Amino acid sequence: MATIHVDIVSAEREIFSGEAEMVFAPAILGELGIAPGHTPLITQLAPGEVRVRQAGGSEEDFYVSGGMLEVQPKVVTVLSDTAMRAEDLDEAGALKAKEEAERQLHDHEADLDYATALAKNAEAAAQLQAIQRLRKRTGRS
Repeated sequence: MATIHVDIVSAEREIFSGEAEMVFAPAILGELGIAPGHTPLITQLAPGEVRVRQAGGSEEDFYVSGGMLEVQPKVVTVLSDTAMRAEDLDEAGALKAKEEAERQLHDHEADLDYATALAKNAEAAAQLQAIQRLRKRTGRS
């Protein structure tokens, strides 16, 4: 089967570079599926899970905090401020961040940037969702 080269890069380092049969990414208007020969595009990513299906059907899962996705004829590039392998996500930290963001959103007397609190809440929720999807696929608890 044909493959496409995939690069996933955070602000700090390259997270993944390799060949894939298919890439799934959380665009802001919904999930995209990218196969070899996909039409070139650039789109904004929402916080969520990027899945890379490699030859043989194995999948690698990554979390991105948002960013940009570029599709060229032979290369898919994911650029994100924060990107990491899904198994490296900290569930306790994500739960704590989500609770703190929700507390700030409901505390009407707090001096806060509402947009920042919403973004932190969305990012923590996306991390938790990535953890749950990984558990379902791998059977880990």
